[in-house]
This record gives sequence, structure tokens and C-alpha cells, in this order.
Amino acid sequence: MSTDKLALEGGKPVRRTPLPQRKPFGEEEVELASQALRSQNLFRWGGTFVSRLEERFAEFYGAGGAAACTSGTASLHLAVGAIDPDPGDEVITAPITDLGSVIPILYQGAIPIFADVDPGTGNVDPADVEAKVTSRTRAIMVIHLFGSPAPMDRFAAVARKHGVPLIEDASQCHATRCHGRYAGTFGDIGCFSLQQSKHMTCGDGGVAISPDAKTADTMRLFSDKGWTRGGEGARGYVMHSPNYRMTELQAAVALAQLKKVRSVVERRMALGDYLNRLLADVKNVGTPPRSPEVEHSYWLYPLRLLEHNAERFAEALRAEGIPAGAGYIGKPIYLCASSLRDKKTLGRSHWPFDVPGSRQIEYTEGMCPRTEEFLNHMLTLPLHEHMSERDMDDYAEAIGKVARLLAP
Repeated sequence: MSTDKLALEGGKPVRRTPLPQRKPFGEEEVELASQALRSQNLFRWGGTFVSRLEERFAEFYGAGGAAACTSGTASLHLAVGAIDPDPGDEVITAPITDLGSVIPILYQGAIPIFADVDPGTGNVDPADVEAKVTSRTRAIMVIHLFGSPAPMDRFAAVARKHGVPLIEDASQCHATRCHGRYAGTFGDIGCFSLQQSKHMTCGDGGVAISPDAKTADTMRLFSDKGWTRGGEGARGYVMHSPNYRMTELQAAVALAQLKKVRSVVERRMALGDYLNRLLADVKNVGTPPRSPEVEHSYWLYPLRLLEHNAERFAEALRAEGIPAGAGYIGKPIYLCASSLRDKKTLGRSHWPFDVPGSRQIEYTEGMCPRTEEFLNHMLTLPLHEHMSERDMDDYAEAIGKVARLLAP
């Protein structure tokens, strides 16, 4: 194939056929979902699948307990709800994330504080997290980005030093080891999304785990309106909390997915690491940093462009037949969401930003300069377990071609 001219400029594209489709569901998911339907009960209370998922998920991660719920956002709400901050308290977190990581903080009356990121990985920087700790800090929420675990030993040390709980959002980092332990097991609470794009999925759903069984019980209670379900007579609701109950149908599918999630991760690691080797000599393209002690499960495959414009590079790759996106979320989350940028939350109030005694926080450009720089030079490519080494060969050929021929 000729590579002397970009497809964007009329040359022959590297790839002419679509990439293989991800097909996460197999016969075991069909069978367990059928069992749930044949039971004539998809409600978790009176069923068995949700409780089995909680037990097996906790066992898989070596946790004291687990609480299943409706989404990854809900799992983080369970975590913040269990910590129970006072209105106006602060939770330090990462600026490269989905709003689902931030909404639970706001709904529990706490104020998100954003720390800057490591310019190599995009994960939040422990040193900047510690620099943001104040007397109002109620928790630290670390987000593992793209399948790359953050340095949890350092975050754990910061949390212990300041006496605050540590939450992990491992939604993009299922079954991924860091120094011999799975991401999600270093903190006081680990949260996982089961949304369609994740390493394991039931379409949508979530699970929160804790090494402490009582914390897991509290999160399970929080997911069920705080309802103690303690027999006949007047009902007892002991917490101010929503309904995030997972259904038996979701749990049945998730049980089958849990059995295969580690093999999914291992296949993605093999493909991603293979692509790293292929791209090792491509100039001005930074591959994901790797170390022997920390796995990378490649929820997406991230590239850092050292000279090229990310939008233009992504456009050129797409012309070569390789799907690519520029900038991931585009801007730090605090510039994407009106509930942060404009403090537009509940009605005409600015709650919790107007809680008496809370710090006045403004979310503005330049707040996390390394984050903005990282996103400006970020390129992401899809990578999943049903791809092949040949697909990675095409990725590498197209990336090398564009890096060589596209003007910076």
C-alpha cells in the first residue's frame, strides 16, 4: 500500500474495512438473564441474583462487602453518601472525568475541589491533591483514567496523614493490578461502572465495595432509600437517600460478566502493549507510560501528540480508516458543566456553593493548567478484546503515516 500521500489529501487509506464490533455478551449471559426472567421476579428483594453479584464481586476484589446499584454515578453517590459530608464540606477530585463523578458530590451538599494532573498519564497528581487539602476537606476521590491506575500508595498516605476517607472511581479500570492489588481496593471505598463501554457491563449498573463490611452495609442501605425493611408495622427510613436498586436482570448479566472480566483485561493489555511496541519509534507521539508493577487495561488507547494539532491529527487518522477522537472530554469537567462553571444547581439557589461558611470557589480557565495542556494534546482510539494484532498493525501504520506526513 502506498503511504506517500495522506488519505486526507487524496492518497490511499491504510484501512478500508470496519474494525471488528465488540460483542461482550455470550450464551452464559443469555442463560442467566433467562433464569431471572423465568423466576417472574426482577426485584432485588425476593430475588437472588443481586445478592449473589454483591457476594461474588466482594470476593473477587477481596473486599469486606459490596453494594450493587443502577450506575457508576450511583456507586459514587453511595460512597459519598456513606461518608456523609456536612453541607459546604469539600471533596478533592480529578478534573478529567465524566460529570457522573461530580454530581454525587454536589447532591450530598459538598463542593468539588479539582487538583491538577500528572502530565504523562492524565491521572490526578497526589502532590497537588495534598496541596488542596484544607480544614473543610471531607474526602479525596481518585479517578483511574483510561485503564491506568493512579499511584494509590501515595494517595493512601495523603489520606492517612490528613485523616480523610479515600474513594476510588475505578469505572475505567476493572480487574487491573497495581503493585499486586486491584485498582479499587486501596481506598476506603472503590466504585465501578457497569455501563455498556466498560470492561464488564450489564448495559448500565454499578457496584461499590469497601474493606469494611459495615460501610458496605451503609451503602446498600443508602441505595434503598435508607429503608431498614425491618418487619411489619411502621416503616423505618434511617437515611436521607434515593432509590438506586439494581434489578435481578442487570445482576444476572453482570454475574456472567464477572467471570470473564479478568480475561477481557488480559486481552486488552496484550493488544495495547503490542501497539506500544509498534509505536515506540514514531516521532512526536507519546504512548501510555508503562511500568512492570502497574498494569494498563486500555479502556481507551490514549496518545499524546507532542507537536501536531489533535483535531487535525484525528481527522487525518479517520480518513485513513482509523477511528480517533481528539481531546477526550475537550475541556476540564469544571468548564463543561453549568452546575460547576455557573453554579446552576437547585432552582434559583447556588447550593451548596452558597452554604454559610463555605469557601468561595470559582471554576475558571487556568485553574488546572496541566489538565488543559494534557487535553489539548490528547488523542484516543478505541481498543477492545475482540480486536486482533492485525488491527493494531493498521493502527500503527496509520499513526506513523500521519505523524510523518501531516504538517505540525
